[in-house]
Amino acid sequence: MPSQRFKCGAARLWVRTDSTPSLIFNLVAGIERRMLDARLDTRIWFHQFTPWTLAEEFVHQINFGTMQHLHSFARRLAIPLLFSHLAVCAALAQEADFKRIFDGATLTGWTHVDKKGPGYVAKDGVLVCAADGGGNLFTEKEYENFVFRFEFKLTRNGNNGIGLRAPRDGRASSLGLEIQVLDDDGPEFKDKLRPAQYHGSVYDIIPATRGSLKPPGEWNTEEIIADGRHIKVIVNGQAIVEANLNDVHDPATLQKHPGVLRDRGHIGFLGHGTHVEFRNIRIKELSSRVKRNTPPPGFVALFDGNSMMGWKGLLAPPNDNPSKRALLAPAELAAAQAKADERMRAHWKIADGALEFDGRGDSLCAAKEYADFELLVDWKIHENGDSGIYLRGCPQVQIWDPKNPKYNPQHAGSGGLYNNQKNPSAPLKVADKPIGEWNTFRILMVGEKVHVFLNGELVVNNVTLENFWERDKPVYATGPIELQNHGDKLYFRNIYVREIPRSRKPSP
Repeated sequence: MPSQRFKCGAARLWVRTDSTPSLIFNLVAGIERRMLDARLDTRIWFHQFTPWTLAEEFVHQINFGTMQHLHSFARRLAIPLLFSHLAVCAALAQEADFKRIFDGATLTGWTHVDKKGPGYVAKDGVLVCAADGGGNLFTEKEYENFVFRFEFKLTRNGNNGIGLRAPRDGRASSLGLEIQVLDDDGPEFKDKLRPAQYHGSVYDIIPATRGSLKPPGEWNTEEIIADGRHIKVIVNGQAIVEANLNDVHDPATLQKHPGVLRDRGHIGFLGHGTHVEFRNIRIKELSSRVKRNTPPPGFVALFDGNSMMGWKGLLAPPNDNPSKRALLAPAELAAAQAKADERMRAHWKIADGALEFDGRGDSLCAAKEYADFELLVDWKIHENGDSGIYLRGCPQVQIWDPKNPKYNPQHAGSGGLYNNQKNPSAPLKVADKPIGEWNTFRILMVGEKVHVFLNGELVVNNVTLENFWERDKPVYATGPIELQNHGDKLYFRNIYVREIPRSRKPSP
């Protein structure tokens, strides 16, 4: 039979005229289901072109019946097949800029980690995690902000997960994020779990609204939006999670889940020894919208790129010690601060939107004191350079040249809690960029505990910061953030802080 070619927006589609009624019905049902999932009008007019059934490619060949055959078949089944050019093109627009990351036949672009049995298997367009397989399957590529869409089918008591911004090593649900995939009504789980352990939840952090799942054995659709700290999960057209990770203030949660802070990483399927299937796996990347010296949502700038507003000079020894500084009379403190500010103005300057230190003055101190907070700061040093970030007035998150033979013979990277004696002082890995390039710290301090990310890598995980000044006491409850001087030229920019409210203890 002859073929006809028609256009719908950017799509070029082939139409044949030798299809059977069952093929037409299945095609139309698929289109209607997809449009319902996308919350589009399902009254569609058929007008000499074919709709897109799975939106997997912009060029797709399918079989279709004649217009007269379709109308006759539709009347017999009494279904409202009113296909319109506008509606189908709207459906195509819903998939614009999405890229398939599973080809349906191989695991190209994916990597097994902790593979169990056969692991994950590609079969007939479906990614299968068998009951005797699984482990973790991660994308080779890392993603930052994105919309992730897929379909999944559970078996009774099925259990899996979607890793977001996760590292390949370690527990994805704590070092990254996990969106739970679970048969909520399975007898193993129903009414037996914590709220944030059911399907769609940001695992153990943010609970999802329940009731969106289809019965086991049926295909479900899911969309996950990760845009900065905004996380949204939509299952079968129902929004079940919409949350801002900046609203997570519970100290135990933040200490257990440093992945809340991670801004990029791998996407993964996290198997738990049950049969679960996935298909139509695709992603659209979103822009990061980074602008120099402009804080991300929820943060405030400690440095505006133009002035020293919000900073002061650190008092000269011995009054750089907070415990000794606290003993100064008001007049003594004011005089000492005036001298420190004079030295600050002589040796710290602003160049090209960055704080620049000439190596001959003293450290720089934030004018405000902080309790629990998240700190972002870019820094750069020269060869053999040495510096650090003081937290609540206590040293320090270390900055140095990993190849400095004199002061760093072990060639440790930056980010460690250098002055710790009882708790770990070295970073977990070297994540420094080459000397002369900008590095980025993301530091979380909650209570006495500290997480440090360096250039997106977790280098300190929930380690106690010891009180360098008074070893017999815990670190101070509040104090300033300081940029340390060790006599080397230094550069800092993009300094942002987010204060984290402390939970109030109930009154006795």
